[in-house]
Amino acid sequence: MGIYIQELIQPGKKELIEYFKSLGLFVHTSTKARGHQGFFLKNRIDISKNTPEERIVPTLLHEFAHYIHSKIEPDMPKTGGTLSALFKTDEQNYFDELIRVTNFVDENSLCVRLYEHKERVKKKINEYDKIIKFYYPKFQRSKKFKEFDKYIKKSNARYLLKYDRVKVIERGFFKRDIKIYTIDNIERDFDMPEAFAAYIRLKSHTRKQAKISARINRFKKYYEKPAELFARFVEALYLDREWTQALAPCAVKRFDELLSSGYYMELANIKL
Repeated sequence: MGIYIQELIQPGKKELIEYFKSLGLFVHTSTKARGHQGFFLKNRIDISKNTPEERIVPTLLHEFAHYIHSKIEPDMPKTGGTLSALFKTDEQNYFDELIRVTNFVDENSLCVRLYEHKERVKKKINEYDKIIKFYYPKFQRSKKFKEFDKYIKKSNARYLLKYDRVKVIERGFFKRDIKIYTIDNIERDFDMPEAFAAYIRLKSHTRKQAKISARINRFKKYYEKPAELFARFVEALYLDREWTQALAPCAVKRFDELLSSGYYMELANIKL
């Protein structure tokens, strides 16, 4: 009985594309990839034409990891997959490690700019809160501001409670009057007490804060999907195996065990 030795594929752009095509995958490198650097669907991998050269190989590996994952869990594109299937265990102790790896691979996963923006908005809310309480010490954001409600009832400024910029059309018998109001020009457009102008701006920034929080939650939900955690984990092994091992020792050990056993199928033919 002889020994069969297969040389592992070096992860280069040309080599990976040729290998993927040999598996029956269609690879396109001149699309918009649905707004992403890369995209995987069924037996097709798209790499955006706008992807920087140094990101092409990591992106190819990322999308190929999705392909391998879809063979392990066919419903992965719909469900996002599970760590228990990916690592063939019921333990969830790989999650924290994989989050650290994701943060290393993709700094956008940290949502730094969004958190900074949220903090700035929070400071502005507190500033407006202080202005209001200077005039109305009993003011509470969670309760109705009766004095303001009474004042705003007949003013066009009431529209700014929901929108930062509005166009108000007032129709008469012979003409119509069109006015545009914004929260930046409250003092110019209305003879309004400082506390009430601050309240309108507080409401505006509260809306902004809610939108930022919603965006952060969407990002977290996306990055924490097992499918995305696994794909970025594969990226990380290519980018810096030593550092990935330091960040995720248990996950790397388990991955290597399953890789050598053939669990990750065609992924075993790529040098990571």
